[in-house]
Amino acid sequence: SDTSRAPGESLPAFQARCYLFFCTAPHHLEENNVLDGYFLPNKVDLHQVIVLPKAEWERIQDSLGSTTREAARVLAEKKEREEMHLRSKAAVKDWPKTTDLAQQKLKAKKLREEREKEERKLLDLEEEQFQAAKRKEAIDRAKKYLYYQNERVKQLHSALLLTEVLRERDAQVEFKKLKSGVHKKKGQEMEHERKEAIIREQEAHQRYLKEQALRRDQLEQIKQHKHQAALAKLEAKREGEQIQRLNQLYQLEIQRRKEKEQEEKAECQRQHHEHVSDQKIIKAIEEQKQMEEDDRIRAHFKAKETIAKLIKEKEAEMRRLTQERHDKIISQLSVQMNEALKREDDHLARDIAKKEAEHEKKCKEKEAKEKAAIESIAEHRATVVRNLACSYPCLLQPRSLAHIRAALLFPFFHQAEKQAKKQQEKQADLDYDTLREVIALCKEHEFQSYAKQLIESESKATHHIYPLLKASKDGKGLGHRPFSRRREGIKTHFQAQKGAGTQLPSRGKAEAVFRWLKKKIFLNRTGGVKL
Repeated sequence: SDTSRAPGESLPAFQARCYLFFCTAPHHLEENNVLDGYFLPNKVDLHQVIVLPKAEWERIQDSLGSTTREAARVLAEKKEREEMHLRSKAAVKDWPKTTDLAQQKLKAKKLREEREKEERKLLDLEEEQFQAAKRKEAIDRAKKYLYYQNERVKQLHSALLLTEVLRERDAQVEFKKLKSGVHKKKGQEMEHERKEAIIREQEAHQRYLKEQALRRDQLEQIKQHKHQAALAKLEAKREGEQIQRLNQLYQLEIQRRKEKEQEEKAECQRQHHEHVSDQKIIKAIEEQKQMEEDDRIRAHFKAKETIAKLIKEKEAEMRRLTQERHDKIISQLSVQMNEALKREDDHLARDIAKKEAEHEKKCKEKEAKEKAAIESIAEHRATVVRNLACSYPCLLQPRSLAHIRAALLFPFFHQAEKQAKKQQEKQADLDYDTLREVIALCKEHEFQSYAKQLIESESKATHHIYPLLKASKDGKGLGHRPFSRRREGIKTHFQAQKGAGTQLPSRGKAEAVFRWLKKKIFLNRTGGVKL
């Protein structure tokens, strides 16, 4: 290459050639300057400079810094391994254990299976409810069909059909009437329109005449207004003159009033002076009278004090005498009360002693009577036992009192059991009849409700509901049905309706009676009858 030394080439020639090579390749020089940062100093002899190629220079640099780079590489790798180890530990720190993870998976699987099982149960329940609803619907349809096959319901439906036919007939008759009345109505409308046109023309002529009269009235009013305006001007002029004259009179009146006020003022001053002099004289007279009055008051007050002093002395003397008399009376009363209390105590002591003696006597008599009664009862019992022993020798054997009582009462129990059984059978028959009657009553109530609904719906559309009413009331009383029985003079039938058409009790009441009868029959059949 251009940068390698040829064999036999002198060193200066090689250096010069290398220098020329680098000078002709400025990009290499710039790259070296940028990478290595070495620059040739000024005034350097190029013959003394050794120029090395880049590869050679890098090889020399590598050979010198290989140890340092190796150590740096080892440290970097070690540091990288430590960082990777720390990252691994941080990532693995929150991982669950293998056994816990397996348990969690099993638990999740179990929960998922339970949830699926619950969902299947819900689906089965919904399907069961759906099937039950379908079955119920089919049963309801069958019941409804059977109910419609009943003879009374068929009659009711026939009556309903007749009602609808009558309603249709009325509608056709009404339509025929409307059709026949259409032409007549058109002629009447044309005649009415012609009359209205004539009336409108007359009204227009009347309006024209009224407008003409109104115009004339308005012209007349305008003339009157002008005349009234002229009269108003003249009146205003006269009023102005009158006002001026009144103003002059007012000024004269004011002047006369001022003169009169001055005269009155002078008179008032004169009267005031006279009044002041009179007041002074009156005041002197009153002062003299006041002095005389004060003297009389002082004399009266002194006399009053003397009288009050005498009254106090008299009252003190009277209180002293009253107190002495009161003390004397109290001493006498105390002596009398002591004597009365002593007599009362003696009397009470005698009464208490008397009552205690009577009570003791009664207790002794009562004890004697009880003792005699007990002895008589014991004697009676012994007599009864002896009589039973004579009548029933079997009772002489040693048995308990309960066995004896059972042996004596056995015939009565047997007879009572027969009567109870007979009564139970009789009651069962009565309950059966009553139950049948209640069932018929419920059916009748259901039929009446259905008929009532039909009647109400048809009454809104037509008034021909007589067939429905007749069909709903044609049923005979329940007591006359084939299953109604009369036994031993007891009538067990019910009536579907009263003579006045009053409905039977409600369905809820009938169902309550039905439940009560079922309960009673069950008790009778299970021996729930008390003797």
